[in-house]
Amino acid sequence: MKRLSWPSWMPIDPYILALIATVGLAALLPARGTAADVASGASTTAVAFLFFLYGARLSTREAMDGLRHWRLHVTVLACTFVLFPLLGMAARGLVPVLLPQNLYEGLLFLTLVPSTIQSSIAFTSIARGNVPAAICAGSFSSLAGIVITPLLAAALLGNSGGGFNADSLVKIVLQLLVPFVAGQLLRRWIGGFIARHKKILGYVDRGSILLVVYTAFSEGMVQGIWHQVSAVRLAGLLVVEAVVLAVMLAVTWYGAKALGFDRGDRVAIQFAGSKKSLASGLPMASVLFGAHASLAVLPLMLFHQMQLMVCAVIAKRRAKDPEEPQTPRITPAVQDVRSRTAAGTATRSG
Repeated sequence: MKRLSWPSWMPIDPYILALIATVGLAALLPARGTAADVASGASTTAVAFLFFLYGARLSTREAMDGLRHWRLHVTVLACTFVLFPLLGMAARGLVPVLLPQNLYEGLLFLTLVPSTIQSSIAFTSIARGNVPAAICAGSFSSLAGIVITPLLAAALLGNSGGGFNADSLVKIVLQLLVPFVAGQLLRRWIGGFIARHKKILGYVDRGSILLVVYTAFSEGMVQGIWHQVSAVRLAGLLVVEAVVLAVMLAVTWYGAKALGFDRGDRVAIQFAGSKKSLASGLPMASVLFGAHASLAVLPLMLFHQMQLMVCAVIAKRRAKDPEEPQTPRITPAVQDVRSRTAAGTATRSG
């Protein structure tokens, strides 16, 4: 029997369809009363378990090896946590003409979350880029985002989102940072088990995120916040997100060229530096925004699908690029030898 697979011509990620179905379920059958309390507790546990798995999967050795290419990783981090937020803050001028305040807060939060790992690696591989660099860049971004994203959210969103205060920071530490550190500490003993059951745990990851989405959108339905958003406003949001994505794709590609990176590194920088992680952003939003998480994650969900569709096209085109001649990198030792040789030649000539 042939194994069923997702048609390659279908432009929509099947997981996005699952997310849309979950949102529809929350709209039709939102959790109320005791069911809402149970769903909230399960969602909190799921978020903690997700970050425990993230910590257990991250290879410390791979992360340390990746430090040797520090210029690339600093560039990706600057794109993710500096340039993206600057674009988000610039979009503040579109409120309330094009974006309502609640959608703008979600858009700003989108610009603060870390980069993706899996899709960055996949697109970099398709485009014949530096895959090891994409792996390390995505891992560094996810790790840094556990600390940087909440701090940026507290600084830029203030009390407008979910009420960022000392209690919020405690929740972030307990639900995100502590499980992640625990996963890293226990990786020595459970890393093999996680590697052997990677596929099954992948379903657990995605199922946990679906639970987080259901809980967030249920709370939004019960509070009636969806009446605040019209189709015209959603269309405006899509236009703004398209502009943000286009700017970041251009900056990461041409900016990396201006910084002297070769083609393989530029590919990794473009795909790692222009995308945002749905897997990390959704759980973080549930912790940071609480009952307001449904509108906060909507821009991220839309942007995620947009970036997948656009980057898939770009990766296929990059794969057809002609091979660039590889310029050997000159280490300081080689440069010193060349300098002495040149000096000796000049002396003999004189």
